[in-house]
Amino acid sequence: MNRGFTLLELIVVIIIIGILGTLGFTQYARVVEKGRTAEAKVLLGQIRSSQEAYRLEGGAYTTVIGDLAVETPTTCTTTHYFQYSITGTTGIATRCTASGKTPNQSTTTPYTIVLTYASGTWSGSAGYY
Repeated sequence: MNRGFTLLELIVVIIIIGILGTLGFTQYARVVEKGRTAEAKVLLGQIRSSQEAYRLEGGAYTTVIGDLAVETPTTCTTTHYFQYSITGTTGIATRCTASGKTPNQSTTTPYTIVLTYASGTWSGSAGYY
């Protein structure tokens, strides 16, 4: 009696392992990218706090990110995953697609996280408030 696996059985097992590996890697990549958004959430929180301090001292919000006491890159750098800007009462973190901390986001699907002040309340996108 022959004891062993047939070629067909081995191929089926390899295909199943490949499918499970692909699904696992996809989930892993999603979790890692979610962790990278923590950088943006922290810096947007600092921007919000600095904007409030700036308003208390000067009576209005600033539209120049350099006026705030927060070190945020306005262009993609090798030390950050996002670049930051403010427009009026909106703080914006845009995922770098080039020149940012590697790995950069795909150029086809960059995303932004937005923090906005309106009617006495701060609100945000991507689950950030």
